[in-house]
Amino acid sequence: MTSREPAAERPPDRPPDAEALAFLTRPGLTRLWTAVRARLERNGLQPAGTIRLQHLDAQEREALSLLLARPVTGPAATIRLPDLDARLRRSALARGLTATLAALGPPLTDRRAARDAATAERTRLWATAEAALAATPLSDQPWAGQWLAELRRGGTLTRQPPATALTTVTQAAQTLATLFPGTGADPTPATWGRGELATRTTGSAHGLDDGTLLSRLVLRGIALARGVDFPADAPGRRALWRMASVTPDEVSSTVLTYGLRPTGGTWQETALRQRADNHMETHLTLRELRTLQLELPAHTRIHVCENPRVVEAAADSGCGAPLICTSGSATTVVLTLLDALAASGCVFAYHGDFDWPGVALANRVMGRYEAMTPWRMSAADYEYLAARTRVQGAPQLTLGGAPVEALWDPELAPAMEGLCVVLHEESSLDLLLEDLR
Repeated sequence: MTSREPAAERPPDRPPDAEALAFLTRPGLTRLWTAVRARLERNGLQPAGTIRLQHLDAQEREALSLLLARPVTGPAATIRLPDLDARLRRSALARGLTATLAALGPPLTDRRAARDAATAERTRLWATAEAALAATPLSDQPWAGQWLAELRRGGTLTRQPPATALTTVTQAAQTLATLFPGTGADPTPATWGRGELATRTTGSAHGLDDGTLLSRLVLRGIALARGVDFPADAPGRRALWRMASVTPDEVSSTVLTYGLRPTGGTWQETALRQRADNHMETHLTLRELRTLQLELPAHTRIHVCENPRVVEAAADSGCGAPLICTSGSATTVVLTLLDALAASGCVFAYHGDFDWPGVALANRVMGRYEAMTPWRMSAADYEYLAARTRVQGAPQLTLGGAPVEALWDPELAPAMEGLCVVLHEESSLDLLLEDLR
């Protein structure tokens, strides 16, 4: 590598000497620059200390000898970063070590400065959170300090972008202060709709939607305030909201039913029986399920399907058997209904699509209830339907995706892999209606 004077470093905005830069990018120096980059980033981008390269090959020894202007003959070499910095400044490149690595790319990261900045950001976050808490009636409530301490230990907030973390913890404190206004407030707590509360404290009706970070932080505060464990599922989270006089959305999600005849005597059970007698389907909300008396005769057999078309066809055919539809996904409202019916002693039979998502959904639903058995969902059923659709000349949909083992029949997945055909519930509709009649 050619040396020249003067030793002053080239201004950073001037492009480096192309020939000198080409020399530095030769393969024999790759390990050197990797090690130097790591050391500089740990050192605050200062050329200090040494690095040692082991097991050098001939190409590396030659490149290092030219770069350092001294022979490197052994299997290892120790390089002082201050010496390498000075050597580069005297070279045709006329840049120090840090500027050289920046020119070689990618950009250097001052990890020490980044750690210091992250520490300062965390300090600012928690100082802001403590100030926000102190400015509300929560400062008089002992659980509030514990809430903030648990958030700090958990680390969830510090993994968010700084602006997001600051906004979220401030809004969480404001929301909790709205729900728990302190000892001097009206002893009768206000009742809030969750969307109304979210609009009040975040400006968005969806700010406290289930699954958001803000809703989790607020729910942890409610759990501490009420002295209960943090819930692990959606029904538990809704119950916790209600403990703070917040009404979650229980009307937008529904479960499609048909033929349910509960024995209760209120107008709701009577209406369900009348709709069943008139072969009409019914969409039930979570709000209705909270008040329905879902008592059915012991061991009532309830069929469960995946696709709404099965319910529609059952109603059109005047079938009498009760039927519940998951609509392709066992949502909370579906499972809430099935849980209530299972508790009353009902038994279930499940049918779904013969594809991998259908098998996964069937595993989830059948695995939840001991009293649920497969309904025309065996390997033999699949093979029969595949052969029938082929004879009928129906278009064959190719099965794709990762295989899913059927927990109720170990032969089903191999049969599906072998024939590689998707069969939706509609392909077996006549057989299902025969059972429902």
